[in-house]
Amino acid sequence: MELFKTKNNKIEPVELRTFKLEKDIQNLIEGNTEELFQLEFVRSEFTVGKYRVDTLCYDPETKAFVIIEYKKGNSYSVIDQGYTYLQLLLNNKSDFILALSQEKNKIFRLESIDWSQSRIIFISPSFNSYQKDSVNFKNIPFELYEIKRFENDTFILNKHETSSKENIESLSHTKAGSVINEVSKEVKVLDEESHTSKLDEVLNEKWERLKEQLLDLEDIELDPKKYYINAKVNSKSVAYLNFRKSSISIEIPRGNLNPDGTTSKNFFSFDDPKDLAEERTWEWKNGTKGNIYLIKFDKKTDLDYTMFLLKQKYKSLHDHS
Repeated sequence: MELFKTKNNKIEPVELRTFKLEKDIQNLIEGNTEELFQLEFVRSEFTVGKYRVDTLCYDPETKAFVIIEYKKGNSYSVIDQGYTYLQLLLNNKSDFILALSQEKNKIFRLESIDWSQSRIIFISPSFNSYQKDSVNFKNIPFELYEIKRFENDTFILNKHETSSKENIESLSHTKAGSVINEVSKEVKVLDEESHTSKLDEVLNEKWERLKEQLLDLEDIELDPKKYYINAKVNSKSVAYLNFRKSSISIEIPRGNLNPDGTTSKNFFSFDDPKDLAEERTWEWKNGTKGNIYLIKFDKKTDLDYTMFLLKQKYKSLHDHS
């Protein structure tokens, strides 16, 4: 990817500054896991038995562990290493829980973790076509990011996307098949269909129209989780979509109300002349109150007006990213 800057209405190439060491990439990511991936850093160079995990993180949204691995070269197998590390995680749960408990100074138990949402993130300056093709499955618990650094300490992270409909279990006959089968019994990758299959035919058709308008928004992403789909822009949530047979609950985060009555930074409010969105509040253990707008989207709901509201939240996030 080439990057350009403008000067006096002329473009100039931005010089690429390669990472000399794999550790340079690791230091950059570990210092910014929350900003980049909304992950809480747990430990660097975490060793279990004969294996060493580059970066161990915790995802507070899914309540699951995430392993980040960094690579400078491309002579390794993403499939082999990824499933080996997931097997390591599942076979040594107590070691990972102990590391998290020590980092957070809080006791976590086996049931505190959603092991089915475990995943691996690979980060490299480049992946070859074989590596990209090897993860071209709809339900693989890996994410590939290519990182490029430019002059003035600018860098980009590009996520490799797949649109494959093939299931990873189709590799069960390969050398890595037994490990894949073992891990797949516990680790589950959710897709859009796992949520939308609940909808009746009429609402599913209406959802497709809503989805089309959402995806027309710049940088929007639909990220399926275990219980909902997270519609987000630049890793910030526009709405959480909870699917039922005859309705979709659209929860739009507003921000927090502090015990003293003040609101969190960038607290969000709608212009909602039709009063479609209902205000909801919940309270955290520290006394802070979180707020959402709730829209019950069903066969009768005005789609265009729903998008009018969602675009307000989207704009508030996109303009400040």
